[in-house]
Amino acid sequence: MDLNIAKELAALQRLTVKELRSRYADVYGEETSANNKGWLIKRIIWRMQVRAEGDLSERARQRATELADDVYIRLNPPKAKPISDGGEDRTVTKVFRWAVDVRLPPPGSIITRPYKGESIQVKVLPNGFEYAGEIYTSLSAVAKQITGSHCNGYLFFRLNEKGGEE
Repeated sequence: MDLNIAKELAALQRLTVKELRSRYADVYGEETSANNKGWLIKRIIWRMQVRAEGDLSERARQRATELADDVYIRLNPPKAKPISDGGEDRTVTKVFRWAVDVRLPPPGSIITRPYKGESIQVKVLPNGFEYAGEIYTSLSAVAKQITGSHCNGYLFFRLNEKGGEE
């Protein structure tokens, strides 16, 4: 049997998983529960090569068995360590303070920007921004709500490091 691997591989890659499972059953003579397309293709191609060119030699099989015998295979997961009540293993937590962005005005301020003939007003809150009765976590989220597409909130509201100059 003359096998063109590239041609067979291209044909297998066009098949659906259901068709590959059927092809696997034809090649191996048994069903598979696998649904991984890449794995099915590799196994089918390998089996087709074995049929066309022959299987591993007996010497290669023996060497593979020797290598497998030398490998330590863990059959059971390691036992979980008991949780100690000692204070030395406890996790220490600290409150992380975010640095205030110098581009933002203090909480309570109103950011105003003209956009498409309207005056957009956003109130700066201690933990977010209020626009049209909704609370947003970032200026970018507010800008996205206004424009309908993602954009940098600081640039949209013209809050750069130069104090509003562009």
